[in-house]
Amino acid sequence: MAEKQKVTTMQTAQGHLTYCTNIHAGESWEDHFAALRQNIPGIKKRISANAPFGIGLRLSHQASLTLQAPEALRTFQDWLRQEDCYVFTMNGFPYGGFHHTKVKDQVHAPDWTTPERLAYTIRLFDILKVLVPAGMEGGISTSPLSYKYWHAVTQYPEVFKKTTGQILEVVRHLVGIRRDTGKLLHLDIEPEPDGLLESGPEFFEWYEQYLLPMGKTYLQEHAGLDASAAEAAIRDHVQLCYDVCHFAVGYEDHATVVRQLEEKKIKTGKIQISAALKADMPAGKDKRAAVVQAFRQFNESTYLHQVVARQEDGTLKRYPDLPGALADAGHASTRAWRSHFHVPLFIQDYGLLRSTQEDIQEVLKIQGATPFTSHLEVETYTWEVLPEALKAPLSESIIREMEWVINNL
Repeated sequence: MAEKQKVTTMQTAQGHLTYCTNIHAGESWEDHFAALRQNIPGIKKRISANAPFGIGLRLSHQASLTLQAPEALRTFQDWLRQEDCYVFTMNGFPYGGFHHTKVKDQVHAPDWTTPERLAYTIRLFDILKVLVPAGMEGGISTSPLSYKYWHAVTQYPEVFKKTTGQILEVVRHLVGIRRDTGKLLHLDIEPEPDGLLESGPEFFEWYEQYLLPMGKTYLQEHAGLDASAAEAAIRDHVQLCYDVCHFAVGYEDHATVVRQLEEKKIKTGKIQISAALKADMPAGKDKRAAVVQAFRQFNESTYLHQVVARQEDGTLKRYPDLPGALADAGHASTRAWRSHFHVPLFIQDYGLLRSTQEDIQEVLKIQGATPFTSHLEVETYTWEVLPEALKAPLSESIIREMEWVINNL
């Protein structure tokens, strides 16, 4: 059983805490709303009985088309008031089917080179500006521009320019929303293994070499801002989504990334609290085979489970998905594996494997000492594809995860 929670409000000392509703299957707004009505009241009763409960809302493209209608939005707002809930963050990364289908690299589709991604994201912000309470920031996480393997390296500069131009159209829209409503909304870029932006250094390079210079010119020409106001708008409206699992898979040093964010004056829209799988790779053939077999039980066909292998010399070898790593597991120079599989936060020991739970604890410790965001979101979406021994009733699993986070804040 989970330990007794220490606080009973989602407005914790470290920020608003929620879970991402991409955990719930369904692509229509009817599906989404039914899942919220079924799960949220019971979760709130256990986690935030005496205070408003924040929701991290995931809307598919299809669902967003329905919810944008004024009547649908009013009905949802009435339900939020009735249940004493509010929406402060959204997940705009998965555009289409995310459960009961083969997702894999299509989680990035359509990417930021397309008008479909732009229109979807602007639609989400038009919904969020209605839902987010007055006086509160709102954020939407999104893909790391595109999937790296869809483009030749020689094409990267043009892809960066095109995707950045699309994001700047969102920024201009958000500048207008802030002018008209006073609400600050931000787009939170989520680096992911094998995304066009997959690490802290790649995110920083893009932000400083493409977003800021292109953005200052664009906003001066199209939003009537001077250079200083344009830069300030970019920094307010384009932030980082710090997915702990993704940074852990890349063996990144969290304290260094957070320090660089401060030095570069780049804001963090939210921390996505998530755990990956990891293991040291033994030198002995039989022991190594046992570790590989332990990873094999997590090999499933819905999501990408990228593997980053740390070599004896400290370099990293990247595999686009778990099957490729399993087929190439015999290298004696490989010292450790980390795999992008969002496993339960409250379990650290998986037999021969472990989770990157310690990375979460480190990030939460940094956040507790010097908060660098006001939005915290638990994001474990793989319950349906976990090995059978790890599956449990969904609402109870969500409650256990949120209680674990509260006890580690």
